Formats: sequence, structure tokens, C-alpha cells
Amino acid sequence: MIAPALYPPHELPDDDRLTVARVETTVFRLPMYGALRWGKSSALNEARHVLVEVELSDGATGMAEAPPRPTIYGETAETICAIIRTELAPRLLGASPAAGRPRLAEIANNHVARGALDIALHNAVAQSRGITPAEHMGATRDRIKASYILGLGQEDAVLAEAQRVYQQGVRVFKVKVGRDWEDDLRRIRRLQAELPSDLALYADANQCLAPGDAARRLAILQDLGLLYCEEPLPVEQVHARAALRRESRLPIIGDDSCFTPRDLQRELALDTFDILNIKTPRTGYSDSLAMAAAAVAAGKSIMVGSQAAAGLGAAQATLFAARPESTHPAEISFFLKLKEDIIDRPIPIIDGWVKLKDAAAIRVDRARLREQGVSHE
Repeated sequence: MIAPALYPPHELPDDDRLTVARVETTVFRLPMYGALRWGKSSALNEARHVLVEVELSDGATGMAEAPPRPTIYGETAETICAIIRTELAPRLLGASPAAGRPRLAEIANNHVARGALDIALHNAVAQSRGITPAEHMGATRDRIKASYILGLGQEDAVLAEAQRVYQQGVRVFKVKVGRDWEDDLRRIRRLQAELPSDLALYADANQCLAPGDAARRLAILQDLGLLYCEEPLPVEQVHARAALRRESRLPIIGDDSCFTPRDLQRELALDTFDILNIKTPRTGYSDSLAMAAAAVAAGKSIMVGSQAAAGLGAAQATLFAARPESTHPAEISFFLKLKEDIIDRPIPIIDGWVKLKDAAAIRVDRARLREQGVSHE
């Protein structure tokens, strides 16, 4: 175990002697082992992400990975760089971390751009204060159970991917469902039959089920031994989602319905989910902390989800997953789907677990970043 944080993790210094001096973005592209497909039409064929760097006036720096998802948030690598350059960085430059961070909320949407700046700012503050990001985040657990996202695809290819990732140490898989129910069930049964018995599964329907049969389908998933299901119904069908939450025996994960703290307040008021999926690239560290506190106070539990981040984003999500609120497997192993990365060492997964010390040791390899870089702004 590591020592508790020396101050509240959300605290940023409000001192004009420590200000934001520089903000930079670098686009990088990483090839993948096959595409990731989910929902009705979404697909990811490569990781084209943005490295965001913040430097403080004392020379302390912090980095974060911004993974754009155009079909979810409407952001691309190019829009992230543009909104940071033209709107967000000017709100930070010359301001103290405490004064600058709230100004990011003046810009609507652009979740991943704002989230990356927030994480980079927190990491720079940790370095300035001479403590580790894990201490800054209030991490209390020394290892985190890792899960892996299995996308939709040809059945044999999905099974082969699962077997490869299992051999790399993962023991929990999130299975995408919703496009073809019978195909989904066949794929789940094959996973359970062909992988060792310590395998655990849960589902992500990406809003693809219908109110009329969602409860029945969730019951089938529960009978198959799945742990929970993420976003079974379309987000706009809010009353149907609340009714399903009351009816279903299988715990429901809130993700697409809980993009922001404001969204979360609505979902808590209507009691639409059991587990809050927090994606730190989407809400940064500051809003993620606030959302976790609100959900726990309402009797919900917390999991840390994946924005399909590469190694840096996975390591930074792991620090948040090591906080005491996070009690479910964390989706911190997407990097296993990448052929290349920009970090200086791999993150080991041993018998299903990532050690906090291994994630905390990760650094960006500048040479690899140059090799994978697309542009620098």
C-alpha cells in the first residue's frame, strides 16, 4: 500500500506564483491488431490520439492522452488540437491551476480535450509538489483487476483474440452485444466453453436493445453467469431505462447516459443504473472525483472504463482505479490491441491484475512519440 494523499486530490494550488506557462498538443497514430467494432455502426481501425502537455511556471510538467471518438463525442484529433489552441489554452495560460481549471468549463462539449488538460494539469501539480501522481490521486490499492473489451466481429477471430489476451494475463472480458442477439449468445457460450473456468464476462449493449425485450435478454445474460450489462437501452429512453433498472436482476452500468456531472445528477434522480462507468479521459480527474463521490453517496458503485486509450491513458486511468471508490474490474488493457505505443515499457498484467507501481512507472518515450507522431502543434 502507498501512503494516503497529503491533501484532497481535487485540490489545485491557487497561487499567482505558480501559473500555467505552456500548453502543447501532439497527434500520434498507433496501428492495431484488427478493428474494434461496437454499437450499431461504430468502428475503430487505428488509435489516432493526442498527447497533451502542460508546463507550469516552475518548470513542472504533466501529460495526458486524449483519445477522440467522433461517433460518441464528435471530437477528432484535429478538433482537439484546434479547440485547445484557440479556446482552452488561452484560458489556462498565465492563470494558477485552481483559477484556470474552472475556465475550461466555459467551453461546451469537447469532453476529451478538456479532460486531457485537466489530467495533465493535475500531474504537473503533483510534480511541482514533489509527490507522485498516485499520491496526488489518493490511490490506496496496490493492484487493480484488469478487464479487456472484445468487439463485435467474425466469431472465430473474436475467440482467437480472447485466447491471445487471456494468455497475456487478462481474466475479465467485456463483450459487445446488440447487433445480432443469437450471434451474441453463441459467441458468449463459446468463450465460456473454450477459455479456462476463471474467465469472467460482462456485456455492453451500447444502447442497442429494445424496451420490450430488454429485461428478458438481461435475464438470459445473468443465467449465463455474466456480471452486469452496460447501457442496454438508448439514452433518450430515460423512463424506459429507469423501469428496466427496477425490473432487471442483472446490474446495469451507466456510461453513455453519464457523460458529465450534470448528466449524472439526472440519472441518479431517476435511478437508472447500479454501477457508474467513469472514463477519466472524458471527465478528467476533477470531474471524475466529483462524480464518483456523488454516485457513492447515492449508493452506487464505481468502475473505471476504457476510452480505448493507449499505454499512457491506461496507466493514468489505473491511478484513478486504485482509489477506494473503484470496486469493479477496470478497463485498462486496451493497449494489448496495439502493435505500437509511445511509452517506455509495457504494462504487465499478471493473473488478471495490474500492479499500481507498474502503471505509475510509465513514461512517454520521446523517440517513439516522434516515430508515431502525425503533427505537432
